[in-house]
Amino acid sequence: MSTAVAAADDGGKRSFTQRMLDGIEKAGNKVPHPAVIFLLLIVLVIVLSAILSAVGVKATYESVAPAPVAGELYYPQGTTEPSVSYPPEALHHPAVEVTHETTKIESLLTADGVRFIFTSAVDNFTSFGVVGVILVAMVGVGLAEEAGLIGALIRKLVAVSPPATLTFIIVLLGILSSIASDAGYLVLIPLGAVAFKSVGRHPLAGLAAAFAAVGATFGVNVLITPVDGIITEVTNEAVRLADPGLTIDLTSNLYFGIASTFFLAIVITFVTEKFVEPSLGRYIPHQAAEDTEAAEGSPEGEARGLRWALYGLLGVLLVLVLLSVFPSAPLRNQDTGSLFDDSPFMDSLIFIIMLLFLVTGLCYGAGAKTLKGSAAAMAAITKTFAGLGGLIFLLLIIAQFIAYFNYTNMATVIAVKLADALERANVGAVWLLIGFVLVTLVLDIIIPGVIPKWAIFAPIFIPLFIRLGVAPQTVLAAYRVGDGPMNIVTPLMVYIPFIVLLTQKYKKEAGVGTVVSMMLPYTLIVAGTWLLFFIAWYLLGIPLGPGAPVHLP
Repeated sequence: MSTAVAAADDGGKRSFTQRMLDGIEKAGNKVPHPAVIFLLLIVLVIVLSAILSAVGVKATYESVAPAPVAGELYYPQGTTEPSVSYPPEALHHPAVEVTHETTKIESLLTADGVRFIFTSAVDNFTSFGVVGVILVAMVGVGLAEEAGLIGALIRKLVAVSPPATLTFIIVLLGILSSIASDAGYLVLIPLGAVAFKSVGRHPLAGLAAAFAAVGATFGVNVLITPVDGIITEVTNEAVRLADPGLTIDLTSNLYFGIASTFFLAIVITFVTEKFVEPSLGRYIPHQAAEDTEAAEGSPEGEARGLRWALYGLLGVLLVLVLLSVFPSAPLRNQDTGSLFDDSPFMDSLIFIIMLLFLVTGLCYGAGAKTLKGSAAAMAAITKTFAGLGGLIFLLLIIAQFIAYFNYTNMATVIAVKLADALERANVGAVWLLIGFVLVTLVLDIIIPGVIPKWAIFAPIFIPLFIRLGVAPQTVLAAYRVGDGPMNIVTPLMVYIPFIVLLTQKYKKEAGVGTVVSMMLPYTLIVAGTWLLFFIAWYLLGIPLGPGAPVHLP
């Protein structure tokens, strides 16, 4: 029996922490619909932008940005419309430089601001990347789920995994999923819920564990991720402000990332089983949304379906190998030959994931006879898209809010003001590192992205810490600690609406308050324990990566 069921059965009083989280959930779910909340936030941003612009609020700072690149005009195929070509090296390995910027608050109530509001609505939505990511990925994932492939895979996973390790396995996979960018949000989180449900545990506990693993730890992995290359280059450009002869390598945080991966997997597993799952109580299926069960065939049909799905998987993998293995293959970088560095292969990961699930789902459905004909396959995809209708509308509103908020420059000004205040604080290196992590946590509420905050923080803090004898790789490691934990509770995290939609599959009345109360223990405990882990690492002087000490020589 799971701990959640046991907690529900023993009739004991709920702890103070559980009652507090219940209160947060009730209060959060009593507020208006998230779409209404974001509409009110849009009004607030418009009004604040006018007030702050009128009083002349601004911030001056150094920022790291790509250096200008000279292009060459040419006329393709004899046309009269010119195009511009750039050197391949400048496109795929752009130089970055430090620039001095002065950013002021822009009012949305000026003529330019009003024009932006009226003319940008469509572009704001179509350029909101998460919309396309969700729609493309869910074609394959949704069909695979409706066909029963997801459930069959989970049953196999549960059968071969000791029950005591299920949570840890899901969490570890969630942390490692950052190697494939946003794929973990779309694949691992739904799988976590299904896996827990399949063994009689509360599916929301599995969802929460996977979400915490994917979102709160996004900055670390046992491998080098696509984001590492960008933030390393930004760091090196900031380092040149203080010491032109000093640089850090791509692996400068590798040891810390590997250790943090397993440390955080243990922490998130502990929080799930000791706090979150008991607070959820017994899972009551009739409280879930209707029609959430996927097709399930006979044991013989399931075995045949999995076998056919394996054939489909091997077929897709063979095609991918043929498209990427040779030096001039289409999915390689056509200038450098790299498969991972700014290559079509890396740019097409979401499409590849969709293709894998689509083909294997169709093969499973045909083998298990859960999808009978093309009409059944189209019905499965249509059902998936129908369930996304409310989410798409909410994303439309959120896209407008983020665009207006970015237009006003309020996030940048707030970030610079907080950074300046911390820089002026006359404290030692350890306390300054702690303060830096806390400021990063706070700023992550309004700037969830990894790169935008670091582009502002690096030129401010890297030279400051170098003067204190702290190595740049240490500052970068501290930034990773502060950048992740708040992702799972901030309303500006673009996948929060998707998580709410998944939550409602298992609890019809769930809302933003449900998700926040469920994820808050992860944010608090992961942030606190990871900070202590980092400080202990720093005080012990353990290298953060190959040839990357915590202190300058």
